[in-house]
Amino acid sequence: MQVEILGTAAGGSFPQWNCACRNCRYLRRGTFSGKPRTQIQVAISSDSESWFLLNASPDLRTQIEACAFLHPRGSARDSPISGVVLTSADLDQSLGLLLLREWQPLQIYSTASVQKILREDNTVFSMLERSSGQARWTGIVPGATFELASTAGEPSGIRCTPISLATHYPAYVPAGRLVELCPGEAVLGLILESSSGKRLGYFPAVGQVDEALLQQLNSLDVLLFDGTFWTDDELIELRHGGQVARQMGHIPVSSHGGSLDLLSELQCKRKMFVHINNTNPMLDESGPEYRQVHEHGWEIAEDGCHLEL
Repeated sequence: MQVEILGTAAGGSFPQWNCACRNCRYLRRGTFSGKPRTQIQVAISSDSESWFLLNASPDLRTQIEACAFLHPRGSARDSPISGVVLTSADLDQSLGLLLLREWQPLQIYSTASVQKILREDNTVFSMLERSSGQARWTGIVPGATFELASTAGEPSGIRCTPISLATHYPAYVPAGRLVELCPGEAVLGLILESSSGKRLGYFPAVGQVDEALLQQLNSLDVLLFDGTFWTDDELIELRHGGQVARQMGHIPVSSHGGSLDLLSELQCKRKMFVHINNTNPMLDESGPEYRQVHEHGWEIAEDGCHLEL
């Protein structure tokens, strides 16, 4: 299985357009010991010909243009992108679907609840269905394994198991709709398994870690895990108010009860942080937070990173 990490930032990218925090300010000045990042996006393939996206980033067009393997083939409109797996209805994870509206056949996997939000409550997503067979939506259920396939039904050789992680839907979902949705379908993590049995975990939004999740993570060969915030009160200190990281559905990286602590005994061979907020000090490669992450056996994923399982 080929894994391409096209983007690694949380919503807003890095630098974020309206942010003047230390990280963003110094990066714009050219004095920051770190790299700019686009919003999180991962592409996977079993044959390097047909690709599946894990979510659809608002930065997707730029990410596609930066990767020759995702460019159109031949002289007509023929993209190697076969499908998309959605882990939530968050705008940062779904807006990129609208960039794929140009009559491209797509297989879109999501829970029934996410489909209701996007297809029934947001008419703009009807642009994906202007012709018969343009977008084929397939329902997925937490805990139920399925094989990724193209809109023509061609199997990919990659099996996917969705894992329910949280019960909170995006703030834009109206209260009347919330009562009709299944709480366990709000936020998913994904375990992708290749034909050789190698397993990739994609968990960009994790609010808590329990024993059941630990067992799932221990079965992986590579883990892409939520690295949004360094501390629980990171944004509160910056904005002088608001929510802590856990209230926003993200376990912090540092401190007692953070991911470095809770996952310290994880047996996974390769562990990488993704979905990193622009305010996170571990983005500074000259700082102590960056060193602490690496001392604990973790990596901080970068845009353009290639993995092979």
